[in-house]
Amino acid sequence: MPLRTYVEIGRVAYLTQGKQRGKLCTIVNVVDQNRAVVDGPSTGVPRQAVPLKHLRLTRQKLRIPHSTSTKVVRRAWEKEGVTAKWKESAFAKKLAARKLKANMSDFDRFKLKRTKQAMNRLVRVRFLKLKALAKKSAKKAHEEKLAKKKK
Repeated sequence: MPLRTYVEIGRVAYLTQGKQRGKLCTIVNVVDQNRAVVDGPSTGVPRQAVPLKHLRLTRQKLRIPHSTSTKVVRRAWEKEGVTAKWKESAFAKKLAARKLKANMSDFDRFKLKRTKQAMNRLVRVRFLKLKALAKKSAKKAHEEKLAKKKK
């Protein structure tokens, strides 16, 4: 499977480390093979050089010129609706679920466990019924086949 995201001007990225961790930004300029200048005017990320290891690239890309101003980045961000697209992405949903799970109390974890047990019980019972039905119909078909051979 080919790589879909490249470090390029206009690429939207998620900051994984540092003071701005958990925020979205846009790559405005690539400094060298290890750093890029990012800007996130709509998310509160100031323009700064960030190590590429601190970025998680997304599939979203803004059409902005090289080393453009914060104002232009903000306009492009709002025009593309990056924040809304981000909230719909699988990675954002995974992060939200992880955060929700981390904030669960002991009682919440207990309730979740009991709910999963009940659901698995229902699935297992239904599966066993279908399995028995399939076995019964296979046996019946086999008996009919033998009866035809005898005739």
